[in-house]
Amino acid sequence: MSNDIRGLPGAPALAPDTLAVRAGIERSQFNEHSEALYLTSSFVFDNAAQAAARFGDREEGNVYSRFSNPTVTALQTRLAALEGGESCIATASGMAAILSLVMAVLKAGDHIVASNGLFGSTVQLFANQLSKFAIDTTFVPATDLAAWRAAVRPSSKLFFVETPSNPLTEIVDIAAVAAIAHEAGAILAVDNCFCSPALQRPLRLGADIVIHSATKYLDGQGRVLGGAVVGTRRITGEVFRFLRNAGPALSPFNAWVILKGLETLRLRMEAQSENALRLANWLEGQPAVSRVLYPGLPSHPRHELAMRQQRRGGAVVSFEVEGGREAAWRVIDATRIISITGNLGDTKTTITHPASTTHGRITPEARAAAGITEGLLRIAAGLEAVEDIQADLARGLGG
Repeated sequence: MSNDIRGLPGAPALAPDTLAVRAGIERSQFNEHSEALYLTSSFVFDNAAQAAARFGDREEGNVYSRFSNPTVTALQTRLAALEGGESCIATASGMAAILSLVMAVLKAGDHIVASNGLFGSTVQLFANQLSKFAIDTTFVPATDLAAWRAAVRPSSKLFFVETPSNPLTEIVDIAAVAAIAHEAGAILAVDNCFCSPALQRPLRLGADIVIHSATKYLDGQGRVLGGAVVGTRRITGEVFRFLRNAGPALSPFNAWVILKGLETLRLRMEAQSENALRLANWLEGQPAVSRVLYPGLPSHPRHELAMRQQRRGGAVVSFEVEGGREAAWRVIDATRIISITGNLGDTKTTITHPASTTHGRITPEARAAAGITEGLLRIAAGLEAVEDIQADLARGLGG
Protein backbone atom coordinates (compact mmCIF):
# COMPACT_ATOMS: atom_id res chain seq x y z
CA MET A 1 0.00 0.00 0.00
CA SER A 2 1.07 3.59 -0.57
CA ASN A 3 0.06 6.61 1.47
CA ASP A 4 -0.08 10.37 1.15
CA ILE A 5 0.15 11.14 4.88
CA ARG A 6 0.87 8.62 7.64
CA GLY A 7 0.83 8.86 11.40
CA LEU A 8 -2.08 11.30 11.68
CA PRO A 9 -3.40 13.07 13.59
CA GLY A 10 -0.09 14.75 13.43
CA ALA A 11 1.62 16.27 10.45
CA PRO A 12 1.42 19.69 12.17
CA ALA A 13 3.47 21.34 9.42
CA LEU A 14 0.62 20.85 6.95
CA ALA A 15 -2.08 23.49 6.62
CA PRO A 16 -5.74 22.63 7.30
CA ASP A 17 -6.58 22.99 3.60
CA THR A 18 -4.02 20.29 2.82
CA LEU A 19 -5.23 18.02 5.60
CA ALA A 20 -8.82 18.38 4.37
CA VAL A 21 -7.79 16.90 1.03
CA ARG A 22 -4.94 14.54 1.90
CA ALA A 23 -5.19 13.31 5.50
CA GLY A 24 -6.21 9.70 6.01
CA ILE A 25 -5.47 8.41 2.53
CA GLU A 26 -4.09 4.88 2.53
CA ARG A 27 -4.00 3.39 -0.94
CA SER A 28 -4.65 -0.24 -1.76
CA GLN A 29 -2.62 -2.44 -4.09
CA PHE A 30 -4.41 -0.71 -6.97
CA ASN A 31 -2.86 2.65 -6.01
CA GLU A 32 -6.10 4.57 -6.55
CA HIS A 33 -6.04 8.37 -6.49
CA SER A 34 -9.42 9.00 -4.86
CA GLU A 35 -10.17 7.40 -1.50
CA ALA A 36 -11.36 3.82 -1.90
CA LEU A 37 -14.83 2.76 -0.84
CA TYR A 38 -14.77 -0.58 0.96
CA LEU A 39 -18.32 -1.93 0.81
CA THR A 40 -17.83 -5.11 2.78
CA SER A 41 -19.29 -6.37 6.03
CA SER A 42 -16.25 -8.38 7.07
CA PHE A 43 -12.60 -9.09 6.24
CA VAL A 44 -10.76 -12.33 5.44
CA PHE A 45 -7.74 -13.51 7.44
CA ASP A 46 -4.65 -15.30 6.17
CA ASN A 47 -4.97 -18.06 8.76
CA ALA A 48 -6.60 -19.01 12.06
CA ALA A 49 -3.78 -17.50 14.11
CA GLN A 50 -4.21 -14.11 12.43
CA ALA A 51 -7.96 -14.23 12.99
CA ALA A 52 -7.41 -14.90 16.68
CA ALA A 53 -4.83 -12.12 16.92
CA ARG A 54 -7.13 -9.62 15.24
CA PHE A 55 -10.12 -10.52 17.39
CA GLY A 56 -7.92 -10.40 20.48
CA ASP A 57 -6.53 -6.94 19.61
CA ARG A 58 -3.00 -8.34 19.44
CA GLU A 59 -2.63 -7.42 15.77
CA GLU A 60 -3.83 -4.29 14.00
CA GLY A 61 -6.14 -4.75 11.05
CA ASN A 62 -9.75 -4.83 9.98
CA VAL A 63 -12.15 -7.38 11.38
CA TYR A 64 -15.78 -6.37 10.88
CA SER A 65 -17.20 -3.14 9.47
CA ARG A 66 -19.31 -2.45 12.53
CA PHE A 67 -16.11 -1.25 14.20
CA SER A 68 -13.26 -1.39 11.67
CA ASN A 69 -13.40 -0.41 8.01
CA PRO A 70 -10.68 1.34 5.95
CA THR A 71 -13.03 3.99 4.54
CA VAL A 72 -14.37 4.88 7.97
CA THR A 73 -10.83 4.92 9.34
CA ALA A 74 -9.81 7.40 6.63
CA LEU A 75 -12.62 9.74 7.63
CA GLN A 76 -11.74 9.42 11.32
CA THR A 77 -8.08 10.20 10.63
CA ARG A 78 -8.91 13.22 8.50
CA LEU A 79 -11.44 14.73 10.90
CA ALA A 80 -9.14 14.23 13.89
CA ALA A 81 -6.41 16.05 11.98
CA LEU A 82 -8.72 18.95 11.13
CA GLU A 83 -9.93 19.34 14.72
CA GLY A 84 -6.46 18.88 16.19
CA GLY A 85 -7.55 15.83 18.19
CA GLU A 86 -5.64 12.68 18.97
CA SER A 87 -8.37 10.38 17.72
CA CYS A 88 -11.86 10.27 16.23
CA ILE A 89 -14.69 7.74 16.34
CA ALA A 90 -17.32 8.04 13.59
CA THR A 91 -20.93 7.14 14.28
CA ALA A 92 -24.20 6.68 12.42
CA SER A 93 -25.49 10.20 13.21
CA GLY A 94 -24.81 13.20 15.37
CA MET A 95 -27.20 11.94 18.05
CA ALA A 96 -25.45 8.56 17.95
CA ALA A 97 -22.20 10.42 18.65
CA ILE A 98 -23.69 12.13 21.71
CA LEU A 99 -25.24 8.89 22.98
CA SER A 100 -21.97 6.99 22.43
CA LEU A 101 -20.01 9.59 24.39
CA VAL A 102 -22.47 9.59 27.29
CA MET A 103 -22.65 5.81 27.51
CA ALA A 104 -18.87 5.56 27.32
CA VAL A 105 -17.92 8.07 30.02
CA LEU A 106 -20.89 8.06 32.43
CA LYS A 107 -22.53 5.58 34.76
CA ALA A 108 -25.62 5.49 36.95
CA GLY A 109 -25.47 8.27 39.52
CA ASP A 110 -23.38 10.61 37.39
CA HIS A 111 -24.44 14.16 36.59
CA ILE A 112 -24.35 16.30 33.42
CA VAL A 113 -24.25 20.08 33.35
CA ALA A 114 -25.52 21.32 29.99
CA SER A 115 -26.43 24.63 28.41
CA ASN A 116 -30.16 25.09 27.93
CA GLY A 117 -29.60 26.21 24.32
CA LEU A 118 -29.26 22.78 22.78
CA PHE A 119 -30.76 20.97 19.80
CA GLY A 120 -34.19 19.60 20.71
CA SER A 121 -33.20 15.93 20.42
CA THR A 122 -30.18 16.51 22.67
CA VAL A 123 -32.46 18.04 25.30
CA GLN A 124 -34.81 15.08 24.99
CA LEU A 125 -31.96 12.59 25.33
CA PHE A 126 -30.51 14.29 28.40
CA ALA A 127 -33.79 15.15 30.13
CA ASN A 128 -35.93 12.10 29.36
CA GLN A 129 -33.88 9.13 28.22
CA LEU A 130 -30.77 9.27 30.39
CA SER A 131 -32.84 9.77 33.52
CA LYS A 132 -34.04 6.16 33.06
CA PHE A 133 -30.46 5.11 33.77
CA ALA A 134 -30.06 7.38 36.82
CA ILE A 135 -28.01 9.95 34.94
CA ASP A 136 -29.25 13.39 35.89
CA THR A 137 -28.87 16.63 33.91
CA THR A 138 -28.95 20.25 35.05
CA PHE A 139 -29.58 22.80 32.29
CA VAL A 140 -28.10 26.26 32.79
CA PRO A 141 -28.10 29.51 30.79
CA ALA A 142 -25.32 29.14 28.26
CA THR A 143 -23.63 32.47 28.94
CA ASP A 144 -23.99 32.57 32.74
CA LEU A 145 -20.70 31.35 34.20
CA ALA A 146 -22.02 31.70 37.76
CA ALA A 147 -24.85 29.31 36.86
CA TRP A 148 -22.33 26.78 35.52
CA ARG A 149 -20.40 26.93 38.79
CA ALA A 150 -23.54 26.72 40.92
CA ALA A 151 -24.74 23.61 39.06
CA VAL A 152 -21.66 21.57 39.91
CA ARG A 153 -22.15 18.53 42.13
CA PRO A 154 -19.65 15.95 43.40
CA SER A 155 -21.16 13.62 40.80
CA SER A 156 -20.73 16.04 37.86
CA LYS A 157 -18.70 14.24 35.19
CA LEU A 158 -19.68 15.86 31.88
CA PHE A 159 -20.25 19.46 30.76
CA PHE A 160 -21.98 19.77 27.38
CA VAL A 161 -22.44 22.86 25.19
CA GLU A 162 -23.30 23.92 21.66
CA THR A 163 -21.59 27.06 20.44
CA PRO A 164 -23.05 28.70 18.48
CA SER A 165 -26.24 27.18 19.85
CA ASN A 166 -29.21 25.89 17.90
CA PRO A 167 -31.22 27.97 17.05
CA LEU A 168 -30.38 31.21 18.90
CA THR A 169 -26.66 31.27 18.02
CA GLU A 170 -25.68 31.85 21.65
CA ILE A 171 -21.92 31.89 22.12
CA VAL A 172 -20.43 29.98 25.05
CA ASP A 173 -17.03 31.00 26.40
CA ILE A 174 -15.36 27.65 25.78
CA ALA A 175 -12.19 28.36 27.75
CA ALA A 176 -14.11 29.65 30.79
CA VAL A 177 -16.54 26.71 30.89
CA ALA A 178 -13.65 24.28 30.35
CA ALA A 179 -11.91 25.75 33.41
CA ILE A 180 -15.04 25.26 35.54
CA ALA A 181 -15.47 21.70 34.27
CA HIS A 182 -11.86 20.74 34.91
CA GLU A 183 -11.90 22.27 38.40
CA ALA A 184 -14.88 20.01 39.10
CA GLY A 185 -13.09 16.96 37.72
CA ALA A 186 -15.41 16.79 34.71
CA ILE A 187 -14.79 16.85 30.98
CA LEU A 188 -16.18 19.39 28.52
CA ALA A 189 -17.77 18.30 25.25
CA VAL A 190 -18.52 20.93 22.60
CA ASP A 191 -20.97 20.36 19.77
CA ASN A 192 -19.15 22.08 16.89
CA CYS A 193 -21.87 21.45 14.31
CA PHE A 194 -22.57 25.09 13.40
CA CYS A 195 -18.95 26.06 12.82
CA SER A 196 -17.08 22.87 11.91
CA PRO A 197 -13.26 22.85 12.18
CA ALA A 198 -13.17 25.25 9.24
CA LEU A 199 -14.30 28.08 11.57
CA GLN A 200 -13.69 26.88 15.14
CA ARG A 201 -11.44 24.37 16.93
CA PRO A 202 -12.76 23.87 20.48
CA LEU A 203 -9.95 21.54 21.55
CA ARG A 204 -7.52 24.44 21.26
CA LEU A 205 -9.72 26.43 23.63
CA GLY A 206 -9.75 23.81 26.38
CA ALA A 207 -12.52 21.40 25.39
CA ASP A 208 -11.84 17.70 25.88
CA ILE A 209 -14.22 16.40 23.23
CA VAL A 210 -15.74 17.76 20.02
CA ILE A 211 -19.05 16.36 18.80
CA HIS A 212 -20.20 16.52 15.18
CA SER A 213 -23.34 15.87 13.28
CA ALA A 214 -21.45 15.13 10.07
CA THR A 215 -24.85 15.21 8.38
CA LYS A 216 -24.56 18.98 8.39
CA TYR A 217 -21.57 20.98 7.12
CA LEU A 218 -19.06 18.14 7.01
CA ASP A 219 -21.04 16.49 4.22
CA GLY A 220 -22.48 19.83 3.19
CA GLN A 221 -24.88 18.69 0.52
CA GLY A 222 -27.67 16.95 2.40
CA ARG A 223 -26.76 13.46 1.17
CA VAL A 224 -26.05 11.20 4.15
CA LEU A 225 -26.21 10.89 7.93
CA GLY A 226 -23.12 10.73 10.11
CA GLY A 227 -21.60 11.76 13.41
CA ALA A 228 -18.26 11.88 15.16
CA VAL A 229 -16.56 12.12 18.54
CA VAL A 230 -13.09 13.73 18.45
CA GLY A 231 -10.68 14.10 21.34
CA THR A 232 -8.05 12.28 23.37
CA ARG A 233 -7.31 8.61 22.77
CA ARG A 234 -8.25 7.89 26.37
CA ILE A 235 -11.82 9.12 25.91
CA THR A 236 -12.32 8.01 22.31
CA GLY A 237 -11.00 4.59 23.31
CA GLU A 238 -13.95 4.27 25.70
CA VAL A 239 -16.29 5.47 22.94
CA PHE A 240 -14.84 2.85 20.59
CA ARG A 241 -15.51 0.08 23.11
CA PHE A 242 -19.13 1.16 23.37
CA LEU A 243 -19.52 1.44 19.59
CA ARG A 244 -17.92 -1.98 19.02
CA ASN A 245 -20.45 -3.67 21.28
CA ALA A 246 -23.55 -1.51 20.79
CA GLY A 247 -23.21 -0.91 17.05
CA PRO A 248 -24.15 2.74 16.26
CA ALA A 249 -21.59 2.60 13.46
CA LEU A 250 -21.15 4.80 10.41
CA SER A 251 -21.59 2.98 7.11
CA PRO A 252 -18.55 2.92 4.76
CA PHE A 253 -20.57 4.56 2.01
CA ASN A 254 -21.60 7.46 4.24
CA ALA A 255 -18.00 7.81 5.42
CA TRP A 256 -16.82 8.03 1.81
CA VAL A 257 -19.38 10.72 1.00
CA ILE A 258 -18.40 12.78 4.06
CA LEU A 259 -14.71 12.37 3.19
CA LYS A 260 -15.37 14.05 -0.14
CA GLY A 261 -17.37 16.74 1.63
CA LEU A 262 -14.40 17.60 3.85
CA GLU A 263 -12.36 18.48 0.77
CA THR A 264 -14.52 21.54 0.11
CA LEU A 265 -15.47 22.30 3.72
CA ARG A 266 -13.54 25.54 4.19
CA LEU A 267 -14.52 26.92 0.80
CA ARG A 268 -18.18 26.26 1.49
CA MET A 269 -18.07 27.61 5.04
CA GLU A 270 -16.36 30.81 3.92
CA ALA A 271 -18.90 31.41 1.14
CA GLN A 272 -21.92 30.46 3.24
CA SER A 273 -20.72 32.62 6.13
CA GLU A 274 -20.41 35.58 3.76
CA ASN A 275 -23.93 34.95 2.45
CA ALA A 276 -25.24 34.68 6.02
CA LEU A 277 -23.63 37.98 7.02
CA ARG A 278 -25.15 39.77 4.04
CA LEU A 279 -28.54 38.21 4.77
CA ALA A 280 -28.34 39.14 8.46
CA ASN A 281 -27.51 42.77 7.63
CA TRP A 282 -30.46 42.90 5.25
CA LEU A 283 -32.83 41.36 7.82
CA GLU A 284 -31.87 44.00 10.38
CA GLY A 285 -33.34 46.58 8.03
CA GLN A 286 -36.72 44.87 7.59
CA PRO A 287 -39.59 46.53 9.53
CA ALA A 288 -41.32 43.20 10.19
CA VAL A 289 -38.20 41.76 11.86
CA SER A 290 -37.88 42.61 15.56
CA ARG A 291 -34.55 40.91 16.24
CA VAL A 292 -31.72 39.28 14.28
CA LEU A 293 -29.35 36.82 15.94
CA TYR A 294 -26.10 36.25 14.07
CA PRO A 295 -22.64 36.07 15.71
CA GLY A 296 -21.06 38.00 12.85
CA LEU A 297 -23.18 41.09 13.53
CA PRO A 298 -21.88 43.76 15.94
CA SER A 299 -25.42 43.76 17.42
CA HIS A 300 -25.04 40.16 18.61
CA PRO A 301 -24.64 40.21 22.41
CA ARG A 302 -21.53 37.98 22.24
CA HIS A 303 -20.07 39.28 18.99
CA GLU A 304 -16.59 39.99 20.36
CA LEU A 305 -16.29 36.56 21.99
CA ALA A 306 -17.54 34.88 18.81
CA MET A 307 -14.91 36.62 16.74
CA ARG A 308 -12.20 35.47 19.17
CA GLN A 309 -13.35 31.84 19.08
CA GLN A 310 -14.47 31.63 15.45
CA ARG A 311 -12.93 32.63 12.13
CA ARG A 312 -16.29 33.77 10.74
CA GLY A 313 -19.86 34.14 11.95
CA GLY A 314 -21.04 30.86 10.44
CA ALA A 315 -23.94 30.18 8.11
CA VAL A 316 -26.92 30.15 10.51
CA VAL A 317 -29.07 33.24 11.04
CA SER A 318 -32.06 33.34 13.39
CA PHE A 319 -34.57 36.15 13.51
CA GLU A 320 -37.88 37.01 15.13
CA VAL A 321 -40.90 38.46 13.40
CA GLU A 322 -43.77 40.38 14.94
CA GLY A 323 -46.99 38.39 15.14
CA GLY A 324 -45.86 35.08 16.61
CA ARG A 325 -46.43 31.72 14.93
CA GLU A 326 -48.94 33.00 12.39
CA ALA A 327 -46.49 35.60 11.07
CA ALA A 328 -43.55 33.18 11.16
CA TRP A 329 -45.44 30.53 9.20
CA ARG A 330 -46.53 33.19 6.70
CA VAL A 331 -42.88 33.96 5.97
CA ILE A 332 -42.12 30.27 5.47
CA ASP A 333 -45.14 29.59 3.29
CA ALA A 334 -44.38 32.55 1.02
CA THR A 335 -40.96 31.17 0.03
CA ARG A 336 -40.45 29.66 -3.42
CA ILE A 337 -36.70 28.99 -3.43
CA ILE A 338 -35.67 28.30 0.16
CA SER A 339 -36.12 24.69 1.29
CA ILE A 340 -38.56 24.24 4.17
CA THR A 341 -36.76 21.64 6.27
CA GLY A 342 -35.40 21.18 9.76
CA ASN A 343 -31.99 20.20 8.42
CA LEU A 344 -29.12 22.65 7.95
CA GLY A 345 -25.57 22.70 6.63
CA ASP A 346 -26.62 22.26 3.01
CA THR A 347 -25.51 24.14 -0.09
CA LYS A 348 -29.23 24.91 -0.45
CA THR A 349 -30.61 27.56 1.92
CA THR A 350 -33.07 26.11 4.45
CA ILE A 351 -35.67 27.63 6.76
CA THR A 352 -37.55 26.26 9.76
CA HIS A 353 -39.77 27.34 12.65
CA PRO A 354 -37.93 25.86 15.65
CA ALA A 355 -40.83 26.08 18.12
CA SER A 356 -42.93 23.69 16.01
CA THR A 357 -40.17 21.54 14.42
CA THR A 358 -36.68 21.00 15.82
CA HIS A 359 -37.71 22.02 19.35
CA GLY A 360 -41.37 21.12 19.11
CA ARG A 361 -41.16 18.07 21.37
CA ILE A 362 -39.57 19.78 24.36
CA THR A 363 -41.84 21.37 26.94
CA PRO A 364 -43.13 24.92 26.51
CA GLU A 365 -41.28 25.78 29.72
CA ALA A 366 -38.00 24.49 28.31
CA ARG A 367 -38.54 26.44 25.08
CA ALA A 368 -39.24 29.59 27.06
CA ALA A 369 -36.12 29.08 29.18
CA ALA A 370 -34.08 28.65 26.00
CA GLY A 371 -35.58 31.81 24.46
CA ILE A 372 -37.30 30.01 21.59
CA THR A 373 -40.35 32.11 20.80
CA GLU A 374 -43.26 31.49 18.46
CA GLY A 375 -42.00 34.25 16.16
CA LEU A 376 -38.50 32.79 15.80
CA LEU A 377 -37.25 31.54 12.43
CA ARG A 378 -33.92 29.88 11.65
CA ILE A 379 -32.22 30.16 8.27
CA ALA A 380 -29.12 28.25 7.23
CA ALA A 381 -27.60 30.16 4.33
CA GLY A 382 -26.58 28.15 1.28
CA LEU A 383 -24.68 29.03 -1.84
CA GLU A 384 -27.44 30.66 -3.89
CA ALA A 385 -27.27 34.33 -4.85
CA VAL A 386 -28.12 36.29 -1.70
CA GLU A 387 -30.35 38.65 -3.68
CA ASP A 388 -32.59 35.74 -4.64
CA ILE A 389 -32.88 34.58 -1.01
CA GLN A 390 -33.69 38.10 0.12
CA ALA A 391 -36.42 38.39 -2.51
CA ASP A 392 -37.78 35.00 -1.41
CA LEU A 393 -38.07 36.18 2.19
CA ALA A 394 -39.38 39.63 1.29
CA ARG A 395 -42.68 38.19 0.04
CA GLY A 396 -43.58 36.93 3.51
CA LEU A 397 -42.06 39.90 5.32
CA GLY A 398 -44.12 42.36 3.34
CA GLY A 399 -41.04 43.87 1.76
